[in-house]
Amino acid sequence: MQKTFDVAVVGGGLVGMAIAFGLAKRGQRVIVCDGEDGALRAARGNFGLVWVQGKGANCVSYARWSLHSADLWQGFADELLTRSGVSIGFSRPGGFNIAQSRQELTTKAETMQRLYLAEPRLKFEVLESRELAQRLPAIGPDAAGAIYSPNDGHVSPLYTLRALFAAYEHAGGEYAPNANVTEINPASGSFRLRVANGHTLEAGRVVLAAGLGNRALAPQVGLRAPVKPLRGQILVTERVRPFLAHPTIYVRQTVEGSVLVGDSAEDVGFNDSVTPDVLADIARRAIAPFPLLKHVRVVRAWGALRVMTPDGLPIYEESTRHPGAFLATCHSGVTLAAAHCETIAPWILGGDRPALLDTFYANRFAV
Repeated sequence: MQKTFDVAVVGGGLVGMAIAFGLAKRGQRVIVCDGEDGALRAARGNFGLVWVQGKGANCVSYARWSLHSADLWQGFADELLTRSGVSIGFSRPGGFNIAQSRQELTTKAETMQRLYLAEPRLKFEVLESRELAQRLPAIGPDAAGAIYSPNDGHVSPLYTLRALFAAYEHAGGEYAPNANVTEINPASGSFRLRVANGHTLEAGRVVLAAGLGNRALAPQVGLRAPVKPLRGQILVTERVRPFLAHPTIYVRQTVEGSVLVGDSAEDVGFNDSVTPDVLADIARRAIAPFPLLKHVRVVRAWGALRVMTPDGLPIYEESTRHPGAFLATCHSGVTLAAAHCETIAPWILGGDRPALLDTFYANRFAV
């Protein structure tokens, strides 16, 4: 294993690999230090939405950042296919946020209107039940309506991660599995990383993209990562005939025909197991708008841990105490992957910090 690199990226999930690919394709000597296969990973439990609608309801900067990334996604997907040969199933047909009651539809519409007034590119339509049935013929009779936004899309998160690994290797990047970073020592304008397998390596810059692991690593380079786990559970059905050409916020059909259903947020520490009561509730809330799912068999279920800050927004920061050390943490690894590759990577290489990131410092949590 080469011992000296331009950049060491800690974490091989969607956040780390998107940044690492962006750095490697720009000619940097990059190594990704990743954990074991059994490590707690948000990437393998991602629902696969490239979603803008409704994000940033209390922080329009987050809505703008999400839209910025969504607008980059087609070019990002095309480049991944060219470099890796892996089709990741990206499409951006617009997404629906379905409401089961009039009050729910009104509340969703009010949120979208506030965002639109702050940022007119956050376009949307309010659809009553009859209009919704014309757009989504499989919708049940009890749906009150939906919000439609052309900004939304979806993709296979697992194929995306696979493509990122292949594209990163194609660009000359090096990957170190089973290499949990235990210690980072800043020294003379570089960083020495000690990994659990006994190796050490040196890098001119270091990027902390280790999800929940950032909490322990960030203070070693003068940064803060107040993150905690939030469990989400997902159901996957057998393959069924195509009935849903658009993603919705809780139900989406993959290009292969299976249906992903997920809508839970549980503060249960580091427990990533599944629970029958939550899965049953997820199933009920999927059947309500799409009654045809009542007779579709579930073939898989899993739980995964989101990486959450106290306000749910990302942190992107360079250490002032140890310049060259960067922190990147968020819970929207799919939506933001394109921006991580095309906007965060150039900043790490010495470019100006993007103005879109002005809100996302950790000092917003200072008391």
